[in-house]
Amino acid sequence: MELYTILQQIVHDNNMHAKWLNTLSYMENAGARKISACESLTKVEIIQLKHAAEEHRHAYYLKKQIGKINSQVCTTYSDHELLASVATRQYLNSLDIKTCKYLQSVFTMTKEEMKFAAYLFVTYAIEVRADVLYPIYQRVLTETSSKIMVKSIILEEEGHLEEMISQLTTFSKNWRYHAEEILKIEEELHTQWIKTISKEVEQDCYAQ
Repeated sequence: MELYTILQQIVHDNNMHAKWLNTLSYMENAGARKISACESLTKVEIIQLKHAAEEHRHAYYLKKQIGKINSQVCTTYSDHELLASVATRQYLNSLDIKTCKYLQSVFTMTKEEMKFAAYLFVTYAIEVRADVLYPIYQRVLTETSSKIMVKSIILEEEGHLEEMISQLTTFSKNWRYHAEEILKIEEELHTQWIKTISKEVEQDCYAQ
């Protein structure tokens, strides 16, 4: 099932929609925490601080949007309050681990340099994905006249992507080749994640 169709089903069910928003919030928060974890103790660029702050703000914004559906649900990131909780929790971790393994196979770097390189490529892959996912979600929200909006996130994610490209260009002249390899890894993980969500959505619809 394609993402647009899945999101149509999710948005039409308040319980699932709240869980979807919470799932996105969890992933934005996890991304922010990983960005911070990749920081050097001393050589922290302002753009990295900006990314972490904005990802945390996205997590907060998405959490707040849940209140437009039901302020009493999805108050934490517990498994029962997320969609495809196991796959959701594994997604970013798996991307991070597999990216590090790839980078270790093609670059010779110190541990600190590796952390920064992983931040660049993982964040790039996530921003590329966000540039696809959020506009589709906003399209469904607009079509259903939903009170929920993610247009502000779309604009900031577009800016993030431009910033990551700028940083990667400085990092390596062959960054596009390596980025394509990381995107292949992310595509596989994303496909697995969406399939798991689709199954959960279908089971929920069938149960009703």
